[in-house]
Formats: sequence, C-alpha cells, structure tokens
Amino acid sequence: MKLGLSIGYSKAQLDIPVELVQRAEELGYDSVWTAEAYGSDAVTPLAYLAAKTSRIKLGTGIMQLAARTPANAAMSAATVDAMAGGGRFIAGIGVSGPQIVEGWYGQPWGKPYWRMRDYVAIMRKIFAREAPVTHEGREISLPYKGEGATGLGKPLKSILHMNPHIPIYLATGNETTVKLTAEIADGWLPMGFVPGAMTEYRPWLEEGFRRAGNGKGFKDFTIQASVHVEVDNDVKGALQRLKPEVALYVGGMGHRTKNFHNDIMVRRGFGDAAMRIQELYLAHRKEEAIAAVPDEWVDLKSLVGPPARIRERYRAWEDSGADSLSVRSRQPEAIEVMARAARLN
Repeated sequence: MKLGLSIGYSKAQLDIPVELVQRAEELGYDSVWTAEAYGSDAVTPLAYLAAKTSRIKLGTGIMQLAARTPANAAMSAATVDAMAGGGRFIAGIGVSGPQIVEGWYGQPWGKPYWRMRDYVAIMRKIFAREAPVTHEGREISLPYKGEGATGLGKPLKSILHMNPHIPIYLATGNETTVKLTAEIADGWLPMGFVPGAMTEYRPWLEEGFRRAGNGKGFKDFTIQASVHVEVDNDVKGALQRLKPEVALYVGGMGHRTKNFHNDIMVRRGFGDAAMRIQELYLAHRKEEAIAAVPDEWVDLKSLVGPPARIRERYRAWEDSGADSLSVRSRQPEAIEVMARAARLN
C-alpha cells in the first residue's frame, strides 16, 4: 500500500508544513494532499510545495466543484503540473455541501450527479486538446447559452499544451455517486472508508466499471483512503483530541437535513450518536457534542496510540481494498511511524 500525507486546509493563519512534506517525500510517501473549505484554497499551496519537493505527487483533496468552472480547474491543474515537471498533479474534486455551495460561492446546489459528470467531461476535453471545447450537458454547457448569454461564446482550445493524462479523482460516498466515480474517474477519495467498508462499496464500484464499457476495473482505478493518525501512549487522550473535529463535521458541517458526514456515521452503525451529536452541536452546546462522540467511532476510522498499536491496527487498512492511504496528521512522529508500518524504508 502506498502512503499519502493529508495536510488539509489552514485555520486562521496560513500554515503549510513544508518540512513535514519534505520528510514524507524522503521516507517514500507517494503523495501530499491539500483541502479547502471557506478560507485557504487547495491549489495554491501545491504550487508552493511543487517548488520545495522533487517527486511527491500533488493532490487536491479536494477542489470544491462550485469554486471553479471546469475550465479553471483544468487550467489550475495543468499549470501546477507543468510547474512541477509533469506527471505529479492529481485533480481531486468534490461537491462540498449546499451550505457552502450556495452560501459561500453563490452557486445553485443543482443536481450534483449531473454537475460532476459534466465537469469531468469538460476537464478531459480541455486536457486532451483535440479540438475547441464544446459540451452539451445537463448542468454545464460550453459555450454558455443560458440566461443572459450574448450568443457570442466561442469554442476554444487551451493555449497551454497540457499533460493529457492528469488523473481526476472524485470524492463521493453514496451509491449513485460512487457508481459515477468508478465509471468516469481515475480514482476515488471515499467518504467514510474504514476497514470492512468494501463489502458495501465493491458492488457499486463494479457496476460503475461495467457502465464505463471499456473493460475498466480495479486495475485501472485508485482508491485513496484516509486515516487520522495520532501517536500517544495515552490511547484515550489521543481519541479525545480527535473528537472536536468529528463533532464539527457530524454536527455542524451541513444542514440538519443534509449532512454527508452525519449520514456516513449512521451507515456505519452509530445512528443514535450521530443524531445526538448533531442535536447538541446545532443547539450551540459544542462541548457536550464533543463528549457525545463515541470512542469506538473515532477508533474505527483512526490509528491512534503507541507505535506498536498503530502498526498492528494498520494491517486492517492494508487489507481493506484501498490502494493508498493518506495520513491525516501534522505530527512528525505519525509520519515516521506510518512509514515503518507500511515498510517504506
């Protein structure tokens, strides 16, 4: 199994852990992943890291679909890939949620399934440079012909000769969009992936491969899972430090009626806890929401504790069906321990 390093998005102050990324590259990590919410963006830090590294792949985990047109996403990916020497950029894309899409980007939530399908198709055409780009989609069309159009839109082909093989990964989690991911994407950033989850996901992925209709299968597809890692002799204390983020995402990162992180927790058998966390968080009782997060849930989707415990529990992830595992940690010890667990050196 390959390893990635997920550095997420910066909080109040921009913070790119350059030395940590450089150490991961030295240890043999395959990729580094950034993120964005409604602060720092996912692409710019990768341009900076491209200049500070030489080999490690540069992935967005994720670019929010509403933040950029597909043309701009393709331009950004191709630009950083060229700056990095070619063959290093991975365009990870996801829809985020309606609160951010409509509240931050001023875009309609629309129909995410069709928007993702159109988005990927347009990016592929741009990368390929086979002809000026046109696309008649359910959600996105080029040239634009909708309300307010002048009728002067012109199909265009990228001036930059792009790497035509920049991989596109989709971040998805429900049955419909996981099938779409397997059909149209090069890889998958799965929501709610834990050891044992492939029992649920495998039939969906196989159906997506079948729909692709070109013999596509797992051999042509990358599953990039992720896991929180916290090295500490005090297991309970390590679990406790991860609970505030769980409470934020399960309780408050989304509307009461549409929260993908809450849905995943329910699907994994923690429905009562998910409902209680959301109830408390939306009532602004955040400390109680944090206390309501079960140790078992955090432990299921994390690797915490002393090095020996992490190495032992890593085996389940290694056998999970994922091809690569992104280490979600900024703890230097975690990067080292995971490299030994994965036998990178």
